[in-house]
Amino acid sequence: MSLDALKSAIPDYAKDLRLNLGSVIGNSELPQQQLWGTVLVCAIASRSPRVLRELEEEANAKLSPEAYTAAKSAAAVMAMSNVFHRTRHLLSDPAYGTLRAGLRMNVLGNPGVEKVDFELWSLAVSAINGCGSCLDSHERALRKAGVDRETIQEAFKIAAVVQAVGVTLDAEAALVEPLGPPLR
Repeated sequence: MSLDALKSAIPDYAKDLRLNLGSVIGNSELPQQQLWGTVLVCAIASRSPRVLRELEEEANAKLSPEAYTAAKSAAAVMAMSNVFHRTRHLLSDPAYGTLRAGLRMNVLGNPGVEKVDFELWSLAVSAINGCGSCLDSHERALRKAGVDRETIQEAFKIAAVVQAVGVTLDAEAALVEPLGPPLR
């Protein structure tokens, strides 16, 4: 299981994804922890079992145990937070924005890694999950911490490519898997 195995599984009609996957991971200027944490959270957020299986082992090998756990925590809490905040944003009644959320997100206060890394990972997951409110919030926190736009863009480039690879491989798998029993 590896990045190379994942790239070789991408069909020829999607060779741009193969090239982009190699580029956004292999040529990234992000520090190793930021890079592989971003790769891991995006693999989780992609909801593609194949992508997660192929990328998790290398991410686990390249991340400290604390960073590995923090990245998984970022993916988990953003899965909840993105739905909640995206829904409040999309509802036409602004009163929902004034209500207390009442959801536990303690990991945001003490993620176990540098706050900037956790914010970057949270931004990447928010890009995949399409939460504009969360994207704005994490981008502002990163910019306030001195992170440049190029670094932030690296994270959502990884998100875009990993998500696209997941969609493509899951579609290909669905086309070759036998259909289950007919729906009644």
